[in-house]
Amino acid sequence: MKVLVTGVKGQLGYDVKCELERKGHTAIGVDVEEMDITVESAVSEFIEKVQPDAVIHCAAWTAVDNAEDEDVRQKVFAINQSGTKYIANACAKIGAKMMYISTDYVFDGSGDTPWDADCKDYAPINVYGASKLGGELSVATTLKKYFIVRIAWVFGKNGKNFVKTMLSVGKTHDAVKVVNDQIGTPTYTFDLARLLVDMIETEKYGYYHATNEGGYISWFDFTKEIYRQAGLSTKVIPVTTAEYGLSKAKRPFNSRLDKSKLIKAGFKPLPTWQDALGRYLKEIGEI
Repeated sequence: MKVLVTGVKGQLGYDVKCELERKGHTAIGVDVEEMDITVESAVSEFIEKVQPDAVIHCAAWTAVDNAEDEDVRQKVFAINQSGTKYIANACAKIGAKMMYISTDYVFDGSGDTPWDADCKDYAPINVYGASKLGGELSVATTLKKYFIVRIAWVFGKNGKNFVKTMLSVGKTHDAVKVVNDQIGTPTYTFDLARLLVDMIETEKYGYYHATNEGGYISWFDFTKEIYRQAGLSTKVIPVTTAEYGLSKAKRPFNSRLDKSKLIKAGFKPLPTWQDALGRYLKEIGEI
């Protein structure tokens, strides 16, 4: 199968391309230099020329706080909503499957019940979430052969992430304050990439949620485990989101994603986040 992967320089896109190649597929990785997704003609021409069987769309604006700035909001929507629409249109034209990587941020993060993959109670509380929802709706209204996969709390080798930030802070501070009232589950891009490639090989289309297993935790819990596995003695102090302050964008308190639909569809669940973290720390040379 010939698969086009957008955002190949990012954490997930990089791992997806590697996994496709490992399984013997023809993987074509692009980033903004090869295909600027905000330019409709560029998207249409490139996809028509390459004629992929499927597109795994990992490219996105992911700087959540920066997205709130008035001077970049238009760009955020151009990338996450319009760019996604252009790719969906191009896929429709050539009959290609499309996989869109989305986020729990399309919901408002209220309550403590895990969000169902087919829940349509969309209510994003920040610009990033609204733009990603726009992308979801563009895909769902344009195509029949699509996967929309929502993920959360992503970490991987190729880029910035929470784990790397906490390791850096932990090595230079005796104590760190971390929020303990935002709940979710981490997602290791290496593990996720394997699942996404398994999915794109099928025709089990629809909405899915995908994170590592291992239970729902807070960022505080996650940080404690990062330091434990990395052998750091840094003290972790739990604080509420209100006490922590600082962020421009509102953050969801409930990022719990119900992954039962994956299992029902016959896909193999990801390993636990604790196991994933250990493998990741080894990969980046921290243990």
